[in-house]
Amino acid sequence: MLMIMKTSVTTGFVSALSSRRCSWLLALVLFSFPVLCAAQTCDMGDDIDAATRTAVQQTAQRYFQMASRSDSASLQQNAIASLAADFSGIQYSLSQNKDNLAGATATPQGTYLLSETTAPANGRAEFFCGIYNSPDRVSFVIPNLTPGKYAVVVENVSGGKQPMQLTFVLQQDASGAWKLGGIYPRSKEIAGHDQDWYIAQARQYKAKGNNFDAWYYYVVAWDMAAPVDFMFNVAKDKVADEMQAVRPPDLPSPDKPLTVTGNGKTFQFVQMFPVEYEKGLYLVMKYRVPQLGSNAQMFADNTDAMKAMVAKYPQLREAFAGLVARALDPSGQDYGTPLAMNNIK
Repeated sequence: MLMIMKTSVTTGFVSALSSRRCSWLLALVLFSFPVLCAAQTCDMGDDIDAATRTAVQQTAQRYFQMASRSDSASLQQNAIASLAADFSGIQYSLSQNKDNLAGATATPQGTYLLSETTAPANGRAEFFCGIYNSPDRVSFVIPNLTPGKYAVVVENVSGGKQPMQLTFVLQQDASGAWKLGGIYPRSKEIAGHDQDWYIAQARQYKAKGNNFDAWYYYVVAWDMAAPVDFMFNVAKDKVADEMQAVRPPDLPSPDKPLTVTGNGKTFQFVQMFPVEYEKGLYLVMKYRVPQLGSNAQMFADNTDAMKAMVAKYPQLREAFAGLVARALDPSGQDYGTPLAMNNIK
């Protein structure tokens, strides 16, 4: 199973966050903290009244105990209606992280209380927590959020196979009870390395002038700087500022594809992003095709696409354990092929 950035994202109150979309991620790299809108408010830490803070932390701890036992039935019974109606994402997430959760303990790392009084005009709720320019400020950017009161509890999990963070999103119902709105597990390591390692490697690639390698290693570090995709903090800001100096001018996007040729074929790459696969860091590369062919044909095309990319950017051999080429047709269907770097010749 190919796990993007080793994060299994499940959604109840949030949609379209079950996989990384690099174009979306890179747009958020430039995120800044604007003026707080009165429709959305956020309290954090000791700014939350003691009774509420205790209630949400105890609820998160109760849900953690269910998760550590892989008790998805109890979690589903305590979920908001939209999540309970489709709980397959949570069940998959628990199965993928069973060894990390079994027998583990959790301690709160951060607690946030979010209030949305009206539906945002642009469909995206933005919450700004803490004092502007303070080192502990945090923000949340959440699409398709319905008005209500929410809590986000980030927990450090230890004692399982690997240390990790587990984030619970809770929504308060009419009775005042805190229902489960989402569970977001995230490992503290990607392909065996922590965020500091990726930053150090990115700087080394930058010093060599290998900006493609540096950029995507910064992307990994940026992603690891917060426990969930929709949370932004000072650590992310710092990585975002540093990585702009190595931003390659030929980064692919749907509006500006990267054209690469090889073996008599032309490939238009529209998206690239790093993933963890087979315990190594791979680079996923999506390119457009008018239609998908047979499996044999798509495998051959994907292989040629990877060879062409490495021929154009040989620096990729140093930074990535392999590549994943994904042919993407106009309907959004794709066909993917992963290859270890030593098999791309």
